[in-house]
Amino acid sequence: MAQIKRYIIANQLRAEASQHIQYFRKGVLKKSGRGLSFWFDPTGASLAEVPMNDRELIFMIKGQSSDYQDLAVQGSVIWRVADADKIANRIDFGIDVNKGVQLGKPEDQIKSVLTGLVRAFADAYLKNKSVRELLEAGLSPVQAAIADGFGADPTVSGMGLEVVSIRVSALTPSAELSRALQAPTFESLQQKADEATFARRALAVDKERAIAENELQNQIALAARRKDLIAREDANARSEAEAQAAARRISIEAESKAKIISAEAEAKRIRAVEQAAADMERARMEAIADVPPAVLFALAAQQFAGKLERIDSLNVSPDMLAGLAQQARALLAAQSAEK
Repeated sequence: MAQIKRYIIANQLRAEASQHIQYFRKGVLKKSGRGLSFWFDPTGASLAEVPMNDRELIFMIKGQSSDYQDLAVQGSVIWRVADADKIANRIDFGIDVNKGVQLGKPEDQIKSVLTGLVRAFADAYLKNKSVRELLEAGLSPVQAAIADGFGADPTVSGMGLEVVSIRVSALTPSAELSRALQAPTFESLQQKADEATFARRALAVDKERAIAENELQNQIALAARRKDLIAREDANARSEAEAQAAARRISIEAESKAKIISAEAEAKRIRAVEQAAADMERARMEAIADVPPAVLFALAAQQFAGKLERIDSLNVSPDMLAGLAQQARALLAAQSAEK
């Protein structure tokens, strides 16, 4: 905005380099240029200020595709004034001669014109294609169509304006249409997700089956090893039992042989003792064979008496006394005969 200072007899205007100033005096153009600084009489003066720097127009327009579906186009247009005198003749850029503020809203008028042109160019492009074709094509064709429209339309250049750049940031359908268009893709993705889930489950089942088969094979191998171990333990037990039986048999046979030898030795000892006793008895019998009966009787009585510890009673019969007397007489007779 131009800076205007008021003094008693005149005002002073100073503009930046990006501002184009037009000074009219009684309807006659006195000064025109960028970054001017001059004194002027506010009485009968008229000033116009045209910005020469780049300006941005942000737009969001709605249109319909060839299949009558609503679409919204969002983006921005960078524009600037190419010919200040030409645009000043078309739009009022007048400013207050005492304060330097804009008397109208010229920039809003320019933005309105540019927005209308963008809507016309975008709508012409949208009506030639279906909504699916538009969405699949993306943003570049829309942006190119708007740029080509500005390049072919004389309105902008006729106003002394220049479009620097055009950028389309979004091409979006309505919420209902967006959900409808997303449904097939969503279903497809959901189907792929389900297939991935089923594949993962199938893989998990295969792995579980492989694990179960592996465990079964391990159990079979363990059972076979256990069987071999039992067979070996049985063979070892059998061998140990046979060894113990053989050792016991050998022990019994040795013990039997020892007993036989002991019995034979004992038998030999008994035979020797019996033989000795028999020989002694034979010798004793031979010794007493010639002894008179009376003597034998006396010796027997003597031995019998030696065996008795005491005699409680003695019964003597007449026959016994007669026998004893007879034996005594016979003994005395024998002794006398020897003498």
